[in-house]
Amino acid sequence: MPDQSKLTSRQQQILELIERAVAQTGAPPTRAEIAQELGFKSANAAEEHLKALARKGAIELVSGTSRGIRLRTSALREINTRRGLQFNLPIPSLAQLTLPLIGRVAAGSPILAQEHVDQSYTIESTLFAHKPDYLLKVRGMSMRDAGIMDGDLLAVKATHDARSGQIIVARLGDEVTVKRLRRSGGQIELLPENPDYPVIQVHPGEPFEIEGLAVGLIRNTMLM
Repeated sequence: MPDQSKLTSRQQQILELIERAVAQTGAPPTRAEIAQELGFKSANAAEEHLKALARKGAIELVSGTSRGIRLRTSALREINTRRGLQFNLPIPSLAQLTLPLIGRVAAGSPILAQEHVDQSYTIESTLFAHKPDYLLKVRGMSMRDAGIMDGDLLAVKATHDARSGQIIVARLGDEVTVKRLRRSGGQIELLPENPDYPVIQVHPGEPFEIEGLAVGLIRNTMLM
């Protein structure tokens, strides 16, 4: 477990900023966002503080993505999920959830229909500030820069309501997709977290439904 007393005040401030961003939006901040929030002259200054936090065991840096910051399991246990949803990895515990893993969803059928359930996983309940109802296997790399990779298992709370900026599972016509929701002046857009993918605009009258809210992420290789 990282020793919080060994963090400088600035490092502690950055760690809290990361926790807050994950709780509010479901993804860590970029280096540029950290620099802007804390008044650094450049993103390089934020990078140096992040490297120091990684050396002290508070975070893990993931190369190749602009939001490649992960709170370590030990750090997450210390804060006990008190700041909302967290994207993390399973750790042993007596308090457990058994969640169905949803594979491909047939057009027009309920996402939790029995024929969509590939298998079930038993996972520690305290990984999530909000109790998930199911796991959804991520397909593709459209959410790469939010740290959500092809093959990951997204923990989802079933709901038809979400705020702008949250990562959701949405049904658009016959397709179920994971994207970031943006509402603006009555307009709905589904935003990817990868510049190689287009923004999806939801037009009036188009069949659209929010199926759930992302409340956690599990790297599938940890469950092999």
